[in-house]
Amino acid sequence: MDQYKFVSGMIRSYYKSKGKLEVNRINEREFGFGTFDKKIAHRHMKVEDSNQLNEMLVKEAPPYVSCSAAYYKYPDARPMERKVWEGSELIFDLDATDMHLKCTPEHARDWVCGNCFDKVREEAVKLVDDFLMPDFGFSDKEISINFSGNRGYHVRIERDDVLMLSSDARKEMSDYISGNNIDFVSMFPTSQKRGVLRGPKMEDPGWGGKIARNFVDTLNRGPDALAEELGVEKSIAKKLYKNRTLISMGIGNGNWDMVYIKNKAEFWKDMIGRQAISQSDKIDKNVTTDPSHLIRLQNTLHGSTGLVARKIKDVSELADFDPMLKCVAFKKGELKMKVGKVPKFEILGEQVGPFDDEQATLPVYAGLYIFLKGLGQIISYNE
Repeated sequence: MDQYKFVSGMIRSYYKSKGKLEVNRINEREFGFGTFDKKIAHRHMKVEDSNQLNEMLVKEAPPYVSCSAAYYKYPDARPMERKVWEGSELIFDLDATDMHLKCTPEHARDWVCGNCFDKVREEAVKLVDDFLMPDFGFSDKEISINFSGNRGYHVRIERDDVLMLSSDARKEMSDYISGNNIDFVSMFPTSQKRGVLRGPKMEDPGWGGKIARNFVDTLNRGPDALAEELGVEKSIAKKLYKNRTLISMGIGNGNWDMVYIKNKAEFWKDMIGRQAISQSDKIDKNVTTDPSHLIRLQNTLHGSTGLVARKIKDVSELADFDPMLKCVAFKKGELKMKVGKVPKFEILGEQVGPFDDEQATLPVYAGLYIFLKGLGQIISYNE
């Protein structure tokens, strides 16, 4: 059985059944198609309308479909400067593999477990609710979110006044969200003086309020959370947790000195540095700062999973969005497979695996997921 030819046929049938994909200002974007070996193998393509795009998808059955966040006068021109850039959406790319999660060594970098999905979704929610809406003033109608098709989420801003932002301006936004260059002394003005350590309150705007709120939230979740998420020594974490009510009240009034801590300024400075990273190093800054970057086209298939890079209806749906339930493309038929070492996982509400170099008959959606992850071989297909 020619496995990749079979999967290409599945991809072709998917696009044939789904019909046209609506893409805003489609004829002003650069498109790129990928192969099973390379996510963007062919680029500098122009598509006139949704009908042409659908014809191309059915004919070529590309495992990956990407398009530019940028708009161009001549999207198929080469080199890049000849395209004549006319603006670009603002894109944030969050990926579970960039989050340094403790579960990663248990299942390898390219696999995505339930914890991975939960954590990257939490970061996407945090990006929207803690930064894009309150700090930058974007409304939920101006924020578009889609599952990446594999390990994370793409968040894009489509408002007109962001289109002409330069790379430097985009970098400034990315740096702010990433907590780069937080000035500890300005945030804690008494840190270099004797006496009470004054700091941000929970209702303060910007990073000060975020740090205060996040610390109190982490504190209330216990010593383990303080140690694991903020790097607090366990003995100090226990002391802080024991006095959590007093500490929370103090921070509510801007007093960060409610319990004795040796070298307190250094302690809080280190903790806040760790906290800033824990909140926001999950953004692929190259995607945000490079206006010419190609990114997965919403509602197309991802060639490493067979899942759909589905657009989420609105921001409120993100909170409990489950890609392994809502982004499954192929639901009919079974695959007889030789499966390698695969951990247990859940897809379409069904527990699958674990496997350890064995033959198995699987629903097509589970079998394709394993095959495209490079962890199994397809023997035959039964409708």
